[in-house]
Amino acid sequence: MRLGVLDIGSNTVHLLIADVRPGGRPLGRTSTRTVLRLMRYLEPDGSISDEGVAALVSAVTEAVAVARTENVVELLATATSAVREAANGADVIARIEAALGQELQVLGGESEARFTFLAVRRWFGWSAGQILLFDIGGGSLEVAAGGDELPDLAASVPLGAGRMTVQFLSDDPPGEAAVEQLREHARETLRPVARDVRDAPRPDHVVGSSKAIRSLAKLAGYPVPGWSGIERMTLPRAALGSWIPRLARLPASARQELPGITADRTFQIVAGAVVLHEAMRVFDVDELEVSPWALREGVLLRYIESLSWSAPPA
Repeated sequence: MRLGVLDIGSNTVHLLIADVRPGGRPLGRTSTRTVLRLMRYLEPDGSISDEGVAALVSAVTEAVAVARTENVVELLATATSAVREAANGADVIARIEAALGQELQVLGGESEARFTFLAVRRWFGWSAGQILLFDIGGGSLEVAAGGDELPDLAASVPLGAGRMTVQFLSDDPPGEAAVEQLREHARETLRPVARDVRDAPRPDHVVGSSKAIRSLAKLAGYPVPGWSGIERMTLPRAALGSWIPRLARLPASARQELPGITADRTFQIVAGAVVLHEAMRVFDVDELEVSPWALREGVLLRYIESLSWSAPPA
């Protein structure tokens, strides 16, 4: 059957359409997204402005139209931290559901981490052993760790790249003092989570799974041979750290000329880099591997598991 996952996040409204079957790997068919950067629409009281809500509803309406054109049997619509935490979140959700014509699943931070961890586990397989996962969105950073399909520890902290850009790096380009303030804030926010992870077995693989991390890996990482010819990316902490001062000195308009930095990431890539670098430092990680699967694939996989299994024909 053909399914769609609509991920309404802090930075984009992203539709993934895939053909699925029980026991099979999702086969992606179409991926479309609208860049919103909802953090720029936040009012002083924490609500999303009328302009932001209108942009959000427009993007959702366009995604629904694409899903219909692609003959999607069922659309799995989820929203993450920006909608969840907005002061007018209930009204925004009602507007989105009206555009969808169905219920919206609003994910808590730990649920985001668990869905993403499931996708990463399936991508790397059981032989990967213990996994420590970082996933940076626009509004939050998810951390998860464990050796099974569901993590033993899942946490979400408000260190998303968009949120941190608005809060600490609003100047373009940001000054060194602002970058250092963000470093200190990220370090203090992550320390309690790191203490919890220290009690878990040491990870065999440390994985990053968001668009921001994939972009940073293309900028500062290197490819390694993968399975069945699939190219895998690895991102060393030292290389990431060396790029941060350079990224911070460039205006946003110039960053998209760099490898891996797309136009929709230019404003918040500095904050994403700083937060990821501090996470790697606090958790004592020298380098991480990049997973192409993340939240959307996790939602798909969980739904596939819920489908009834039928015996093969005789």
